[in-house]
Amino acid sequence: MIRVAGMTPLTSIDFPGRLAAVLFLQGCPWRCSYCHNPDLLPARAQGSVAWDTVEAFLQRRRGLLDGVVFSGGEPTLQATLPEAVARVKAMGYQIGLHTGGMYPARLQQLLPLLDWVGLDIKATSELYDGITGRRGSAHGVGQALDSVLSSGVAYECRTTWHPDLFPVQALYRLVDSMSARGVKHWALQECREQGRGRIDEDELDMPRLRAGFSSFCFRRG
Repeated sequence: MIRVAGMTPLTSIDFPGRLAAVLFLQGCPWRCSYCHNPDLLPARAQGSVAWDTVEAFLQRRRGLLDGVVFSGGEPTLQATLPEAVARVKAMGYQIGLHTGGMYPARLQQLLPLLDWVGLDIKATSELYDGITGRRGSAHGVGQALDSVLSSGVAYECRTTWHPDLFPVQALYRLVDSMSARGVKHWALQECREQGRGRIDEDELDMPRLRAGFSSFCFRRG
């Protein structure tokens, strides 16, 4: 089925408004310096949780959990993800997805099965390669964003940021570009990479960051 590297049996923060389990899928093509799950990056590594174990757990939790989040790594890296999502959906669960949007065609295929998407928007396009460590990494993310916005599926765009990653003026340009594309729900997440200090909110133009969004939040690392 799919390679599952780990599972969180209960969370109230990874799928807005739902009690959910999170499945962490193995593999990601990008190498962001602040990656929170570096053990999940190797695409060829075997998962440590058997799919039969996942399904048995979810069968037992029917009626107790609202949803299941497929996270990573990058879950859309695995071509068999739609089959796994369909099987979980058939159990009666709502489905959430965390993705960087690097496989827009696969995301488009999944959208009819999804109830919520958390889409990472890492930077303006010219800064992507410096963050991900891969050439051409911005290719397809804009298409993924447009697909999510036009789908009607609930979503949140998220940007992990610290002034050491890219200047605050570039962050404001990113905000302007997202707002122009029709993004209404955005979260700014403090980078948790070791060695980076806390973000001083007093040095940010918070009204400008909020402008144009129906919902905005700033998450500390």
